[in-house]
Amino acid sequence: MYKLFLCFIFLFTTFVCNAQFSDSTNYYVNYTSTGSLNTTNDNRSYLLNNAVKLNIRKKGMSLNFNNNWVYGQQDRELTNNDFSSSLDFNLYKNASHFFYWGLTNYNTSKSLKVNNQLLAGAGVAYSIYDRENAYLNLSNGILFDSSDLIVDDAPDVYHTYRNSLRVTFKFIIRKVIILNSSTYYQVSLKQGDDYIFKTNNSLSLKLNKWLSFTTAYNFNRVSRTDRQNSLLSYGLTFERYF
Repeated sequence: MYKLFLCFIFLFTTFVCNAQFSDSTNYYVNYTSTGSLNTTNDNRSYLLNNAVKLNIRKKGMSLNFNNNWVYGQQDRELTNNDFSSSLDFNLYKNASHFFYWGLTNYNTSKSLKVNNQLLAGAGVAYSIYDRENAYLNLSNGILFDSSDLIVDDAPDVYHTYRNSLRVTFKFIIRKVIILNSSTYYQVSLKQGDDYIFKTNNSLSLKLNKWLSFTTAYNFNRVSRTDRQNSLLSYGLTFERYF
């Protein structure tokens, strides 16, 4: 899976770098590497959280490719080997704050007992506030969920449709401090107690135009497996617009 992830990044980056550039096309690359390490006389634990984001935006549409890999051990026992990859697009209507979106998302997670999960669907979104230094967006849609989980130490393969509600915001303070947050609540249309909840948050301090010091907090819960994880880490973010 890790080799597949690297191949995806290589191919997509190659595509971006060789695309036909124009004044109306913008490209954005973001790589964040955070982690934590704890060692004592008796114990040793560490956590690595790596994320790659690629974005292409033209007038009227944008394409986003996001990848995240969390790996951790405690006393040489594997605690996290969690991978997520998503490809989504937004279609904008004139200068309106209203737009349509589509999404395909693949997940696998040791900590959440998710062997494989594929989510795909579409919906609508509205930017309540959209300025250069402040952004607040609310979106909703329907996703098809095809999952292979482990429930009570037994395989659980099933399909369901989910309502996906998302709240996203970004604030930039004095062009130096950047606060990002995305929170998702994805509940099954068949069963109300079958839901996925996740929130990804980061606070970055810009060191220069392309490098920031970042503290990240991520929380994930899958009610069907009755598993959750909470990750607090810190590190560096590299970003480039071109």
